[in-house]
Order: sequence, then structure tokens, then C-alpha cells
Amino acid sequence: MFELINEKLNEIEERCGVRVLHCVESGSRAWGFASPDSDYDVRFIYVRPREQYLRLDSVRDVIEWQLDETLDINGWDLQKTLRLLHSSNPTLFEWNGSPIVYRTTGEWGMVSEEIGKYFLKKPGLYHYLNMAKGNYREYLAGETVRLKKYFYVLRPVLACRWILRFGTPPPMRFDELAAQCLDPSLESAVERLLMLKRETPELGDGPRIDIINDYLDSSIAELEQRIRSLSDEKPPGWERLNGLFLTVLDKTAQST
Repeated sequence: MFELINEKLNEIEERCGVRVLHCVESGSRAWGFASPDSDYDVRFIYVRPREQYLRLDSVRDVIEWQLDETLDINGWDLQKTLRLLHSSNPTLFEWNGSPIVYRTTGEWGMVSEEIGKYFLKKPGLYHYLNMAKGNYREYLAGETVRLKKYFYVLRPVLACRWILRFGTPPPMRFDELAAQCLDPSLESAVERLLMLKRETPELGDGPRIDIINDYLDSSIAELEQRIRSLSDEKPPGWERLNGLFLTVLDKTAQST
């Protein structure tokens, strides 16, 4: 799959006239709880030639390349990426921290060195809290639940606890989050569910797991209260990102 994904990236570069700066896995495979039939959620950052950023007409800043049962491939333009970084977009921190990297460049290394400076706790916390609440409400609120969705609520809850504890972007790997932030009383129940998720092609519906539901109920209420009491943070200015954008454009021009 690594070779196939890099072939797809080469296709994108050739057909779209862009250069891929960084490409990672962003879904359950990167989180560490993929099922045997999980697809590949491939996300990339690309840069266009300088003259395309100077056009009067707008150019689309997203490439949606493939979506089927095996591959889900799309990417963001560098300009869009840096604008989202300024607003502390949580998805960008996840892509930067993915443990599965399909391709990267020295130019992305320059961006990566700056990313941590733009992390704001409160937007990140609300992002993960809303993710947890939405998945809980849709999939886990009844007596019969979608079992795999426990991880889509547990992971953002633990991400919130990580941010409150360490003040940094949470790691993508579920096991890293659990090692630091999961209540010990849940370890055996979560480990059984994790093993089932990794070994079962389609983990369907089942009876609710009371010990996990009770934990999620109390955690969501607690986190909502704690986040609400936090002060807003002021993002850094645009100067460093503007300079970084121009530097990457220069280096890309030199390499082509």
C-alpha cells in the first residue's frame, strides 16, 4: 500500500501541477485501532507554482483525488494550511503528528517546526468535546449501540484530558492517550473492546457497556464545565507564517 499511495501522489503531482510536501495516514490506522477491512485515509499538503498564488481569479485550495472502499485521498493547499494553522485548526496538528508518514520533504520540516507555536488549548478542547458529544448522541445513547463507535468517543475524551494535563496537541495513537489519561478502572473493558475491533472485519451492534458509558457520561459533563471556565488565548501574529510561506515557495521554485 505504501508503494501504491506514493504512485497516487506522483499522479496528483503530474496531473495537477503541484508538489506534495507532506502525506500521512489520518484515520483509524493512525489511531491504532483499525479493523482488518479499514480503508486508508490519506491526507496531504501540497504547494502550487508561485504564479498561481498571484492570479486574480481564485484557484481551488483542495484536491479530492480518490474515494472508494480502499483509498480515501485528499489534500490541502499550503496557503489554506497556513491560514488554518493561524486559527489553530486541530486537524492540522493531527496530520503533523501522524505516526504513519507516506511522504515528506525538507520544506514541510520547516513548517512542522513552527506548528506547535500556534496551538491554542480552548479551540482544540471544543473540537474534541464536540466530536465526542456528537458520536455519543448518535451511536451510544441507547441500550443497543454501535460498538466500534466507543473509540470515536473515547479517543476525543482522552484527547481533551491530554490537552488539559499537558497543554500540547494530543498524540494520534489511542494507546498513547490511554496510557496517560484513561481511568485504570476501564483498562480491561477497553482492552477487550480494542482487541475485538482489531480482529473483527465489521464490528456491529451490541449491548451497551455500562462501565464505559458511565465514564463517558461523567467525563463529557466534567470536561464541558472545565473548558467553559478557561480564558481565551490570543493567536500569534501572521509575520512568521507569511515569511514561511514565501520561503517554501522559493525553495519549491528552486527544486523544479
